[in-house]
Amino acid sequence: MDTMLLTLITFSPLLGLVLLAFIPRTQAGTIKLIGILSTVLPLLLTFVMYAGFDFNLAALQFHEQIRWFAIPADQVEFPIYYEMGVDGLSMPLVMLAALIGFFASVAGAIFIKKRWKEFYILFLIMLIGMIGVFTSQNLFLFFIFFEFTLIPMFFIMGIWGYVEREKAAFKFLLYNGVGSAIMLIVFVALFMNVWTLSFKEIADALTNPMSPYNIQEAPGYIDETLRYGLFLALLIAFAIKMPIAPLHTWMVKAYQESPAPAVLVSSGVLIKIGAYGLIRFNIGFFPEVAMDMAQVLAVLGLINIIYGALLALVQKSLKMVLAYSSLSHMGIVLLGLASMNAVGFQGAIFQMVSHGLVAALMFFIVSMIFERTSTAELEDLGGLAKSMPFVAGMFLAAAMASAGLPGMSGFISEFMAFLGLFREMPIHAAIGTLGIILTAVYLLRAVLGTTYGPTPERWASLSDARPLEVLPMVIILGFILLIGVYPSVLSDPMQATLHNIVPRIGG
Repeated sequence: MDTMLLTLITFSPLLGLVLLAFIPRTQAGTIKLIGILSTVLPLLLTFVMYAGFDFNLAALQFHEQIRWFAIPADQVEFPIYYEMGVDGLSMPLVMLAALIGFFASVAGAIFIKKRWKEFYILFLIMLIGMIGVFTSQNLFLFFIFFEFTLIPMFFIMGIWGYVEREKAAFKFLLYNGVGSAIMLIVFVALFMNVWTLSFKEIADALTNPMSPYNIQEAPGYIDETLRYGLFLALLIAFAIKMPIAPLHTWMVKAYQESPAPAVLVSSGVLIKIGAYGLIRFNIGFFPEVAMDMAQVLAVLGLINIIYGALLALVQKSLKMVLAYSSLSHMGIVLLGLASMNAVGFQGAIFQMVSHGLVAALMFFIVSMIFERTSTAELEDLGGLAKSMPFVAGMFLAAAMASAGLPGMSGFISEFMAFLGLFREMPIHAAIGTLGIILTAVYLLRAVLGTTYGPTPERWASLSDARPLEVLPMVIILGFILLIGVYPSVLSDPMQATLHNIVPRIGG
């Protein structure tokens, strides 16, 4: 289906950037309104995309391809295209990026206290990058959008963060910059061998036995050693982004020192880019290598789950509990991918979307508590259910979703991921279930320590959620319940795509 819908979704925040350029920085109310409305348009367009998505089609949909420029080599030109499209893998993530983008823009209006114009300009640039990463079908375009998410986040973290914001921002940039450099080297190596940047053409060249690139005498042939090298390089690059332990330390610092909108975006969307890259590039380009490396992915997933859960269990700060919880939940994504079958892959994608929604909701609630109390330390909190009953109720609901309560999105994602892994690696799956038990323990500890017990006198008169805070929380919780009660809303669009991916790896 040829259309410009994906370009409109991706670049519609530019309209807000243009309007903000003409608004005086002193008009804070107008700036906030434009900032929020600039995220509503791409969100509405994603629902149009969903309504027009053909669930039975495995090929790219809403495909756009325009000749961009050409690279000359040996008297031959290799055209590079501006190419966009979505399938059952990327379409749910585009919707997630747009939804969390809207949620974070509202958080910006609530929690950002200075320089609103600069904030929303940087934020909208970052939103373009977030959506563009999932709509691009070209390595060059993917890399550009990927960088669009890094630079604005660096400035948002460094300007509007907390006490050690500069240190956290530079650590974020250093780690992710190294990941970007590794990824760029791999992309260049792929182009120099197959002379195309198109996802589909690269995958066909590397996985189709009849392709000239798979004939050993062909100029672009990539031998087994190089394939393993490129796979491992991409694994490191995306391990930083997800993150995968021990490459996770940037995330812990960033979540602790970043302002609320940055944490919502990072936990809700940006770390999902790493998991998306593993599926799209590692598994999509090198399925045989991925099959051989399945045990490695499973072990890394177990390390994330157990290590993250154990550290979350002993943290004294709510922010740190949620940071290590994110690390643990990304391990479930790895376990789903390690299964190398359709059920596990579906669980991994469900987990990406579910955790994006739940983590964003929980960090939003913690930011509300921090704004009112100026602390996120568990020992300083307690009894907030009396003065903030709505917030306490939402916090409990979000914790139950994160712990995998039936009827919520977390249950579906964890069930499918572990079901897929039990088919292939029952021992790994059994060990991984320990993480689910630990998740319930540390989340209940956090909820009880924050909202229940005697109410300190200084918290007795705290204000409950305001209307601007209630609306986005209710919307996010609504999507969490929708996926949990009616998972077909998410599973049906991805079926055809997964049935196209899995046979390549023999799953």
